[in-house]
Amino acid sequence: MNDRSLSRRTLLAATTATAATAAVAAGAGSASADEDAGASRDRLERLISRMSLEEKVGQLFVSRVWGHSATEPEQAYVDLNLRDFGVRSAAEMVAKYHVGGIIYFAWADNAREPRQIADLSNGIQRAGLAQPTPVPLLVSVDQEHGAVVARIGKPATQLPGAMALGAGRSRGDARSAGRIAGAELAAMGVRHNYAPVADVNVNPANPVINIRSFGSDPNATARMVSSQVRGYQSADVAACAKHFPGHGNTSVDSHTDLPSISHTREEWDRIDAPAFRAAIAAGIDSIMTAHIQFPALDPSNDPATLSRPILTGILREELGFDGVVVTDALNMQGVRTKYGEARVPVLALKAGVDQLLYPENLALAWNAVLEAVRKGELTEARLDESILRILRLKEKLGLFRDPYVSHREVDRTVGVPRHLAEAARIAERTTTLLVNKDGLLPLNRRRHKNLLVVGLDSRPPNQYNPRPIAALRGAFADLGFSATALPFEKSPTPAQVDQAVAAAVGKDAVVVVTYNVDAASGQRALVSRLMATGVPVVALAVRNPYDIAQLGDVPAALASYGWSEVELTAAARVIAGRVEPEGRLPVPVPRADDPSTALFPVGHGLRYDD
Repeated sequence: MNDRSLSRRTLLAATTATAATAAVAAGAGSASADEDAGASRDRLERLISRMSLEEKVGQLFVSRVWGHSATEPEQAYVDLNLRDFGVRSAAEMVAKYHVGGIIYFAWADNAREPRQIADLSNGIQRAGLAQPTPVPLLVSVDQEHGAVVARIGKPATQLPGAMALGAGRSRGDARSAGRIAGAELAAMGVRHNYAPVADVNVNPANPVINIRSFGSDPNATARMVSSQVRGYQSADVAACAKHFPGHGNTSVDSHTDLPSISHTREEWDRIDAPAFRAAIAAGIDSIMTAHIQFPALDPSNDPATLSRPILTGILREELGFDGVVVTDALNMQGVRTKYGEARVPVLALKAGVDQLLYPENLALAWNAVLEAVRKGELTEARLDESILRILRLKEKLGLFRDPYVSHREVDRTVGVPRHLAEAARIAERTTTLLVNKDGLLPLNRRRHKNLLVVGLDSRPPNQYNPRPIAALRGAFADLGFSATALPFEKSPTPAQVDQAVAAAVGKDAVVVVTYNVDAASGQRALVSRLMATGVPVVALAVRNPYDIAQLGDVPAALASYGWSEVELTAAARVIAGRVEPEGRLPVPVPRADDPSTALFPVGHGLRYDD
């Protein structure tokens, strides 16, 4: 019997026939509607009492794994699993380490296509229910949507990212996007999504948050975060607000170093806290920590992930959050800078963390926690406290009642026409028109039939992140234009700028795709030289809306806030006049020559009928 052929009923029959699943049914069945919280707690505590210490430690970990199948990954991934974890497959990892969760990545071959993802989830759940103390797993993913952080691609519905939604300013759209994303994830057996981002991007130089944030206004961000939380959780997927206590004002990437936030406590209350307060008020199931120093909140300068004053003192006691606290990935340099790798998981638990996400060396981290309990640095009671929160979330999601999914659910939910149509409608309300001199836009198929689409195209091609130049060329072709694509892998050299100028000859208009333009970027010369040809130039910033400040007197400029296919298609339709530009800047764009002054303020955005 293989994963792909198992229906929901067959899966349930196969698992309930085992003694392991019978134990789950007897000791940890899902609470019926009329059972109170006390009965649920008692039942889950009885389940915890049957766990060995090794099983308890495992429940705290969420690990990655290589391969598309829980039991039969391809040989290359078997070799990688043996190298990284000492096991051959996800099922063997669950058996050896008793992990409470698995996180999926496309690069690890976990996310080929929706039915495969569902089969992988089912295989992982069978492994969880085959343990001595049977417990379903919490399968998670980073699916923020947009172009920067997305792990599951087409045919699953692709949706605009956070800053694009912030530009759309619609709480209803934010909630709908969360509901659609949540429904599709749940159909594939993914019940924990590390979204939405609750950070307020007040620093245009932020290298890691940026368009992953809804914007720079704390109250607007809070409203969008609470709407997304309600959207995800209405689809029975646990949402996760991140990165507490707030990663929006950093100029350092915590993947590679340890950033420090200079906000005062008053500034934290005013800028960073509102979105997390709103998420908690909306019933958020989990909150992710940040690998940042925040001296005003903890003068020890420990990373927030390892800070008891921040996680227990503020998040638990002041804000009243009693859901699951999960670390950001423990393989990131920001959390490993100050302490050795074996100390990090122990210190995180002492700080108040419940789930330990993605340690670089699972065996080292797992054994470090085990040893800390045996030596008395951590108590089993402390572990039980976190395990109870984790099991409570699994119960809330119905995983004890039925952890399995089916191909039928996938086919009737993932990438269905109503979801695709709604995603397109949402995206069309996000594209922001920043400049439109002399009414250049919208382009007209009669006057601007022949287009050149040129610019930076360096993002790697994969199932969830198209190359923007080719995607835009195709979108314009679908709209009746004759479009030629000229992509550059890196910021264009002088020779490549000459090539673009030559290609513009005879064209009716040029659409230039820009990506993170700075003062030294060859993209500035590209736009300037193209404008000098006399051919109308339209600049489309596909990441930061801040690009326009570096482009001089460009005739027309727009921001799409991402290069996912749905965002690029929407931008093309706006440029072609098929829909009105409705987006408004959710962040200010500072002047290049005076960053303290706004070139365009929050709320700026033009319409064709202005």
